[in-house]
Amino acid sequence: MSALVLQALFSGVLIGSIYAMVALGLALAFGAVFVSPGVTPVLAAEAGTYLLPAPASLPAFGPWMVAKARGYYADEGLDVTFQAAKGGVDVAKQVGAGNAPVGGAIGDTSILVRTNGVPVKAVAVLGGHSLTQLVLDTSKAKTIKELKGKTVTTMAYQDTTYFSLLGMLASQGMSKDDVSAQAVGPVNVWKLFAAGQADAMAAVPDWIQFATEQNKDLKLEIIPSDTYFKSMAQAIIASDETIAKKPELVKKLVRATLKGMKAIMDDPKAAAVDYVKAVPETAGREAAMTEVFKLYVKYVYADQKVIGEIDEKRLSDLQDFYLAQGIIREKTPIADLYTNQFVK
Repeated sequence: MSALVLQALFSGVLIGSIYAMVALGLALAFGAVFVSPGVTPVLAAEAGTYLLPAPASLPAFGPWMVAKARGYYADEGLDVTFQAAKGGVDVAKQVGAGNAPVGGAIGDTSILVRTNGVPVKAVAVLGGHSLTQLVLDTSKAKTIKELKGKTVTTMAYQDTTYFSLLGMLASQGMSKDDVSAQAVGPVNVWKLFAAGQADAMAAVPDWIQFATEQNKDLKLEIIPSDTYFKSMAQAIIASDETIAKKPELVKKLVRATLKGMKAIMDDPKAAAVDYVKAVPETAGREAAMTEVFKLYVKYVYADQKVIGEIDEKRLSDLQDFYLAQGIIREKTPIADLYTNQFVK
């Protein structure tokens, strides 16, 4: 990937479509059609507005939906309205501009946007691990090194899952040139793998469930990114101004959302029932949602000493990797990328 492409990516031109692509892929996987509003900018920073990178009805936003369904936001005195943007960078731009008090994005988003003048920080991260897993068809490969010369599907070359793949390859002395990495979109990333047309996929938990539903004979080796490359989970972001001027609002939104994640961790099955009630598009999918939530609990949410706490070393090491790979042009002081004041 050229430096020019990477620079364009993190100016927000390319990465803005990533969550929208995920939205389409997950919607199709669930047999439903979600109509994304594209950008529906929040015109004023209303107390209960929460900006997400894609429609709130997607499985990845389980903690938010469970928190809403169980009244955790209401308990904080908030009437939360979810709005959808055009991906994580668009969320960051809207939040940075004061158009919403908080938003959802991947935990590395502040690394990617602050170099372009977008004043946002991560204020909580939903899990102690990476969102990405490398999933291998064990009939074709059982280790990363055995993927040399083989096909790995990824959603896009501008996606966090692809960057995690690069990091995992690098940990084994390999590069993107050692595999045939195919950017095939959010549906084919798992469909081609399930159909035996790819040897591995760089995946999020949802796609693992979808692939095994499509091909029940698949024998998988799931390699968490964390084993070799510590990338980030989903996060809650807020602007510097909102953190300074409305800290209590941020704290309430963070606290309620993390309670939603904790509910999934404590009882994925019960949380799935509440999720399906809150998301009519998934009617009858309680069993599938339970399995998706179990994957999130095992591979993403677990092992935070303090729930929601951001690991400074993980964030710093990730920024160093992005700089070395040419993904960002310069480093941002680590204190400008995150704060843990709302999760203590």
